[in-house]
Amino acid sequence: MLILGACGEDAASSTTTTTVVETTTSSLATTTTSMATTTTTTAATTTSAPATTTTAGSSGLPGEPIDFGPAAGDTLAVIGVAHDDVLNLRAAPGADQVIVEEIPPTYEALTAVGETRQLPGSFWIAVDYQGTEGWVNLRYVGYLGETNDTTHIATEEGLPAAETMLDLGFLMAEAVASVDPPSEIVLVVAPTVGDLGEVTYDVIGLGDDAVRGLRVHVFGQPIDEAFTLDTVEETALCGRGVDPSGACV
Repeated sequence: MLILGACGEDAASSTTTTTVVETTTSSLATTTTSMATTTTTTAATTTSAPATTTTAGSSGLPGEPIDFGPAAGDTLAVIGVAHDDVLNLRAAPGADQVIVEEIPPTYEALTAVGETRQLPGSFWIAVDYQGTEGWVNLRYVGYLGETNDTTHIATEEGLPAAETMLDLGFLMAEAVASVDPPSEIVLVVAPTVGDLGEVTYDVIGLGDDAVRGLRVHVFGQPIDEAFTLDTVEETALCGRGVDPSGACV
């Protein structure tokens, strides 16, 4: 099952599109004409999370400290947050805490403070965002790894094409997604069209602790009122860090 959209318990209010896909794509060359029949729109329910009953620890913060998560000074990126949403920086761990800043969905320069706290069903880490310290849900941050041009893989069976850049990008994201466990496919940069069309999806959840997902950046050539694949670039979204070569560790 693949999910298009990414508003977690800590994202701001927005309307997202969710697509459930039961089968994997067998051929990248198949033309996608429309996703309209495979999408349902639901209202995001992420800004008014119910108050938690978590007891504050000895520090006065909700949850319990845990020796887990990014080390102090690590640089993190926002991942898996929809293009029309934000990641909330909160005054304390928990989706019911005061929002102090709103972080854009493709921000890449958060600095980890080196503190992690565990709440029921979630982990929260302290970060610095442009001089303001606060807490974010660990689910929505990761390390950016190496970027690879994977066009040659995507075009092995011919040039994929679709009616829109949104569809073409989703086709490329779907091709790398996992069915078990199910990945989330999140539109993180909306389509633009010039000499080339362009769109970016995050594919989150590949069943690998080291590789949280992939950021799929797709370029399409507008031809005869459709878009044919030009280039695909995939950036690794790492969960524990990267080595000097940019590979997830």
